[in-house]
Amino acid sequence: MAASSSWAFTPEDSTAIADVLERLLAASNARCALLVDRSGQLVATAGEPMDFDPTAFATLTAADFSANDQLARLVGEREFGTLVHQGEKESMVLADVARRVILVALFDQRTTLGLVRLKLKDSVVDLTRLFDVIFSRSADVGVGRPSILSGAHDEIDELFS
Repeated sequence: MAASSSWAFTPEDSTAIADVLERLLAASNARCALLVDRSGQLVATAGEPMDFDPTAFATLTAADFSANDQLARLVGEREFGTLVHQGEKESMVLADVARRVILVALFDQRTTLGLVRLKLKDSVVDLTRLFDVIFSRSADVGVGRPSILSGAHDEIDELFS
């Protein structure tokens, strides 16, 4: 699994991710969609403004998913790819995307769990394709091409010699 620090989003990547999130919201009638990397960093959001700290939410989401990975192993599953937290008024569905990020859909009584889960599956497929391209491109950096920082080390060494 690539670390988030190796991510290199192009403007086109950001637009494509935002488009997937907006389509999810329109098709499911969910309130908000978030992408969180497995280390707890917020990657993207769409939809209604959140009335909570998105940074804390992202951290807790990653921890929740990690804890559930361990629970899955304890009961003999490789992983739980989708998690559901259903409340009286607010609910959320979390889904793994390419074992690299977590897609979260927050929703209320304006829609149903079934519809959100159905539309979330399509979004996971689309995002998995996008992130596979993003991460393969990030992995290619340095393979046959110099890094953007490759000359910087030499120049710094020259300054201090």
